[in-house]
Amino acid sequence: MKSIDIFAGAGGLTLGIYRAGFQHQLAVEWNNRACQTLLQNKHDLFGEQMAVARCDVAQFDFSSITDDIALLAGGPPCQPFSNGGLHRSFQDKRDMFPQFIRAVRSLKPQAFLVENVKGLLRKSFAEYFQYLIWQLTYPEIHIRPSEHWNEHALRLKQYDRKGLQDGLFYNVTFRLLNAADYGVPQRRDRVFIIGIRSDLKQEWSFPQQTHSQEALLYSQWVTREYWKQFSLSPPEIPPQLVSQQRKLQSRLFPPDRVAAAQQHRQRWLTVRDAIDNLPDPRQEEAKDIGNHNFVPGARQYPGHTGSPLDEPAKTLKAGVHGVPGGENMMRLTDSTVRYFTVREAARLQTFPDSYRFPVAWTEAMRQLGNAVPVTLSEILAKRIKITLSYARNISSPEDPR
Repeated sequence: MKSIDIFAGAGGLTLGIYRAGFQHQLAVEWNNRACQTLLQNKHDLFGEQMAVARCDVAQFDFSSITDDIALLAGGPPCQPFSNGGLHRSFQDKRDMFPQFIRAVRSLKPQAFLVENVKGLLRKSFAEYFQYLIWQLTYPEIHIRPSEHWNEHALRLKQYDRKGLQDGLFYNVTFRLLNAADYGVPQRRDRVFIIGIRSDLKQEWSFPQQTHSQEALLYSQWVTREYWKQFSLSPPEIPPQLVSQQRKLQSRLFPPDRVAAAQQHRQRWLTVRDAIDNLPDPRQEEAKDIGNHNFVPGARQYPGHTGSPLDEPAKTLKAGVHGVPGGENMMRLTDSTVRYFTVREAARLQTFPDSYRFPVAWTEAMRQLGNAVPVTLSEILAKRIKITLSYARNISSPEDPR
């Protein structure tokens, strides 16, 4: 099954889709340094069949692609909808959703996958978000010259109410996912929009979460297995939990719930899980590890305190400092802070250690802050591949080929 990734960035979504078994034909990315990263890793991790196009997606001619594309994926720039941005949505010239929709209209992929920030679901964007969903559902009913988006939205709404299914039509669903719930050592809430072409007659369902915060708390403060795993003496229970320990155990972890959690849910992974076997970047042995260089200058102040070692990291941000909240720093057990190295940040985004970032720390952190965690990308892409495999009448959907 062939795939294309647009707005590819450093390749987190790209790599996850490739690992799921898709054959990447093309990655489109306008930023030259992000293209450097993609090209650096292309041979070993993506295969020679994947081309990297360094260009503005708005200028790319999708009609030049004649292959049958199974999956079109991309994360349009999030700044128009980000909590840290200006919140201008459709008024922001960086809103590239129209280009993704243009790609769907041209390529007619069997499925598409879109990733974006939680802010896309902000109440003030509700009408525009519904407009995006309608456009992705009916990509051939495109906006007319000089037509305002509100007028276009009304036409799409009327079409949707009539239940018409002429031409290109997708069954579209979306969900806000926390990457920590799927084995990523980072709290990262992102919106994922999935579309399956209607003629395939397949329903889509998001995969169930595999990890939970409750399982982490139980491991840390009830069984204490978490600390034993790292050969650490269990710390004293935090004061705010002492008076609640029994209540915590009985309310959050009754026997039936504990048994279910042990059977079906793993604990959230933490910063310590991700980086425990890496040497301190200030040590001599760290020099032999790629992208694991110490960066001085980290400091904490109110609202900028770093990620605790024994929790999933805060959401990595594209800014150098990760403001607000110090997301690009870790808080050590002695309450001091230091910046994550590129290798540590890459692990928090579940990139393999073989993945190289041939750029300066500032640029690498920007790329990582914009990336989709590889593990979550792979989980979603595998579910899409199984769905498409059913449509192709493959007898063993558990191992689609």
